[in-house]
Order: sequence, then C-alpha cells, then structure tokens
Amino acid sequence: MHSKTMPTEPKTFNSQEPTLSNPPRRHFTRQRRQLSDGERRQLAQSASLHLTKLQQRLPTHARIGLYYDGFGELPTQLILDWCQRLGYLPYLPIVGSLGRTSNGNDDKRLRFVPVYHSKLINIPTCIHQLGMKQNHSRALLWASELDVIICPLVAVDEHGNRMGMGGGFYDTTLGKSYRSGLQGR
Repeated sequence: MHSKTMPTEPKTFNSQEPTLSNPPRRHFTRQRRQLSDGERRQLAQSASLHLTKLQQRLPTHARIGLYYDGFGELPTQLILDWCQRLGYLPYLPIVGSLGRTSNGNDDKRLRFVPVYHSKLINIPTCIHQLGMKQNHSRALLWASELDVIICPLVAVDEHGNRMGMGGGFYDTTLGKSYRSGLQGR
C-alpha cells in the first residue's frame, strides 16, 4: 500500500531556528510561533477530531508515521494516544539514517522507528545536527512500509497542498509516489 499523508517542517543549521526560504513560509511560521502552548493544545484537540475520518480507512494494526513537535507544530501526543487506544502502531521519523549522499550531504530520506512508550516525553532521544529530536533504533521502516504518515506543516492551501519548513525531508521521502490527504472529504 502506498503511504498517504494527512496535513498536520523543519530544517535547521546548527541552531534551533528552522531555515525559511520564502516570505509566505516566514509569515506563517511567525504566526504559528505566536500561539501559546494552550492555544496549540486546543488546536491539536480540534484537529484530532478529524482522525475518525482517517480511522475508517485504516487496516487493523495500521502503521502510522507521526512527527516530533519541536518547532511550533501542533502537539502529537493526542495522535499517539489515539494510535495506542485503537491498536495502531505509531512510528517517528529519523533523519540521515543512511549516512551521507555521494556529494557529502545528509541523505534526506526519512526512515521511521517504532514508538514503545505511551508518552512522547518519555521517549529517549538525541538531537540531530539539524536540531530535530530523534530516537535511534535498529527497527527502521521505509515510508512505503507505513499505512499513513501524518506530516507536520507550516500551512496548507484550499486544495490540501502542504507547505513544510523548506528542508525537503518529507518531499524527498515521499516524492511523487504518495497520495496526499483524504479523498472524498
């Protein structure tokens, strides 16, 4: 089954500030960062109500890719709770698990590691050189092995097109082989 994305990112260079390459991305990122933690949690609660639409399309024990919410994204704990309540298998992304490309850059293809904890805060992580939290494990999956990937985003347009932080990790990972969003909304 091809992975699907559901709109819900980040590239940093030796700092905690994501790289923002265009004015709309900067504008939306600024707006997102102005939200309080309480507002973020409230918006995550509202967004989680849409998970029932996704649930209707998933197989039993679906493998679901999540994200760490470390750059102002909506908190993912509610999604993790939902996965665990319904018996889905949650996974988190790992950047650069394949080392470097032939031109010396980090390989931007994400792989995914299983989540064995009930709280994201309890997951042992390290900080990747780009500033993202990562949990290292030998049990890595390719995106194509997941049933769905819930991606972080800066903004989404009326057609469901996602604007990320500009790092290209999800774009590189998913390329043109994925179906975006839920059909028949």
